[in-house]
Amino acid sequence: MQAKCRTRGWFENPWLALTGFTVGMALGCGCNTVPVTGRAQFNLMSPAQEMQLGLASFTETKKQLPLSRDATAKTLVQKVGQRIAAVATPDMPNAQWEFVVFDSQEANAFCLPGGKVGVYTGLLPITKDEAGLAAVLGHEIAHAVARHGGERLSEAMAVQAGGSWLGIGLANSDPRVQAAAQLAYGVTTKVGAELPHSRTQESEADHIGLVYMARAGYDPEQAVKFWERFAAWNKRTGSETPWFLRTHPLDEVRIQQLKQWLPEARAQSPAAGAK
Repeated sequence: MQAKCRTRGWFENPWLALTGFTVGMALGCGCNTVPVTGRAQFNLMSPAQEMQLGLASFTETKKQLPLSRDATAKTLVQKVGQRIAAVATPDMPNAQWEFVVFDSQEANAFCLPGGKVGVYTGLLPITKDEAGLAAVLGHEIAHAVARHGGERLSEAMAVQAGGSWLGIGLANSDPRVQAAAQLAYGVTTKVGAELPHSRTQESEADHIGLVYMARAGYDPEQAVKFWERFAAWNKRTGSETPWFLRTHPLDEVRIQQLKQWLPEARAQSPAAGAK
């Protein structure tokens, strides 16, 4: 949307123009290349810093959330996790993989920087089998390999710096203009940059995870079937969050993208290499 307002001290303020340019350059800068997809990535964090943050956060999570006592579930998560980690490790050679099952009815899983993966028991009925679990763990492992955590932190630092410059640039403006500008800046960065890029990361994790799943010897088509089951679960229990405020792609978009990536994933399976 093009702004037609000519309020002096905001749209004509040179500091604001500099802020937009600085943040735009920061978010668009390609300092790293994501494995598999080749996407250029802006990341101010080193792998060692990410790993340290991930380890500290995971240690605290294990203190706060109850660990599952289900031996069968733990064995399955370890088996599938290590199998996919083995094919992902060449893209992240210093990873410290750890797979923990948490006793929670929430249908969720997560991965922290450095390779710390958590799976909630509430998700296991939806994964249904080993291949379904491989789809989830492939996705989570992909987040770590693509260094999405460090990327999000880097973006947050860039946005925070932009907000600081905005405040300096409007220091002598009407307080009402300052308040309006800061509010607009927060909304536009959230909806215009943070959320869409989060959806980009989620789609990228789907893509990389599908490839890893295939490399590990699982049928990548089972990822489509899992997300179809998860979409049905979302319809029964999910909230009606507007699409532009969602951090994840719409279920139907996610499933369609996975179907488009299937040929690429199948081509990297051990069975394809043996032909």
